[in-house]
Amino acid sequence: MDGIKTRCLKNVTIDDAEFKISNIYVDRILTDKLYTIAASFPAVVISSARQVGKSKLLQNTLGKNAEIVVFDPAIDIENARQDPELFLNNHPPPLILDEIQYAPELVASIKRRIDRDRSPGQYILTGSQQCGVMKSMSESLAGRAVFLDLHSFSLPEINRQGPITPWMARWLHSPEAFLAERQTRHTMATTLYEQLWRGFLPEAQFLPADVIPDFLNAYQRTYIERDVRLIADVADFQLFGRFLRLACALTAQEVNYSQLSRELGLTPQTAQRWIAILKSTFQWFEFPAYSGNMIKRVSNKPKGYIADAGLACQAQAIYAPAVIGGHPLWGALFETAVASELKKQTALLTPRPNFYHWRAYSGAEVDILLEYNGILHPIEINAKTNPSRRDTMGVSAFRKKYSKLKIAPGLVIAPCENMTRLSESNYAVPWNLL
Repeated sequence: MDGIKTRCLKNVTIDDAEFKISNIYVDRILTDKLYTIAASFPAVVISSARQVGKSKLLQNTLGKNAEIVVFDPAIDIENARQDPELFLNNHPPPLILDEIQYAPELVASIKRRIDRDRSPGQYILTGSQQCGVMKSMSESLAGRAVFLDLHSFSLPEINRQGPITPWMARWLHSPEAFLAERQTRHTMATTLYEQLWRGFLPEAQFLPADVIPDFLNAYQRTYIERDVRLIADVADFQLFGRFLRLACALTAQEVNYSQLSRELGLTPQTAQRWIAILKSTFQWFEFPAYSGNMIKRVSNKPKGYIADAGLACQAQAIYAPAVIGGHPLWGALFETAVASELKKQTALLTPRPNFYHWRAYSGAEVDILLEYNGILHPIEINAKTNPSRRDTMGVSAFRKKYSKLKIAPGLVIAPCENMTRLSESNYAVPWNLL
C-alpha cells in the first residue's frame, strides 16, 4: 500500500487510488417526491445545473425499471433528432431521456403520445438548462408533465440522512410545535469554513481537499466554455468569466445592474442579459423585494445569490478554508450557503413557500421572508456564534411596519450550538439543524 493515500469518510476507509466517485450514491431528499409524481403523471421533467446528480438519482431509482438514453450535443443518438417517431417506437416507455435539450425534436412526439395515452410514469426527461429548449418544453408539455428542480447536496444529503423531513418544513408547518421540539444538529464531517470552501456539489464532498480548487476551476471553465457557448450569444468568454467572478463577489446583495455593468464596461442591458443566463443555468438565484403593495414586490431590487458557496470561493481565489474567517466575504458566503439550503429544503413542500427579502428606506432589513399558508416567516442570517437581541432589529422593524399581517416568530440562523430565545418572539437556531 506504499504511495497510496488512505482517507476516512464517514467511518468508511477508502484508498484514493481505487476510489471511484461514480460508484457512490447518496439518497436524495427528493426521492420520495420523485416516486410520487412519477406514479401520478405521464411525464416528469427534472432540471438542474450540471453535475448535481440527475443521472445518478435516476439510475438508482426509476432507472431500475426503465431504459435510459443519454443524448449528446454533437452526436444524434439513433437519429432521434432526424426521426423522433422512429426513435420512440424503438424505445417504448417507461423511458428516461437524459439531457433532452440536445434532442428537442422529441418533445412534440412525446406530447402526441401522451395525448393518446395518459398512463403515469411513461417518460422521465432531464435537462441542464432552463432557457431555450426547457422553456419550450414547459409550454409543450403543460398539463401533461410535472417539473422538478434538483439542487446540489443539502445538509441531510451530505450527512447521509436520506429522504427525511428537513427542519425548515417542520418550522413552516407549525412554528409552535417546532419550538417545543428537542432540537439536534447534524454531526458535520468538516468544519463550517471547509464546507463553504468545498461547496455543495456532490463530487466535491468526496474529493481530497488538495484537489478541490482544481475541481471547482474545471467546473467553472466547463460551464463558461461549453454550457454558455451552447445556449447564449456571448462574444467574449473571458469577459463573461470576469462577470461571473464579479457576481460571486456581490452575492447576498441587492442586484444592481448599473454597478455590474460599470465595473466591466458593459451596458446595463448586457449585465441584465448575462444575469439571466446565470439564472437559466442554475448558477444564480434571486429573491424579490417584499412590499405590502403587490405591484411594488416586483418593482424593487431583488436580492441575488450565487448558487454555490464553493464557486464563490473559487472565483475569489480563496484556496484554503482557514482564509474564510478573515475574508471580507465571510458573512456573504455564510448567507449564500444558508439561503441555498433553505431553497433545497423547501423544495419538498407542495406548494412551495414564496421567498422575499425586505429592506426599508431607513436601512432596516430582513434577509429572507417566507410566505406560507398566509403567514410571513422572517429569517435573519448572521455569521456570529453568539447572536443577540440586537440581531433581531430588522425583524422588529418589519413587525412594526406590517403590524396587521400574520407574522410567525422570527429566526436568526447562525453558526451557534443551540437554539436560544433572543426576545419574546425571536429565536437563534443553528445553521446545521437536523
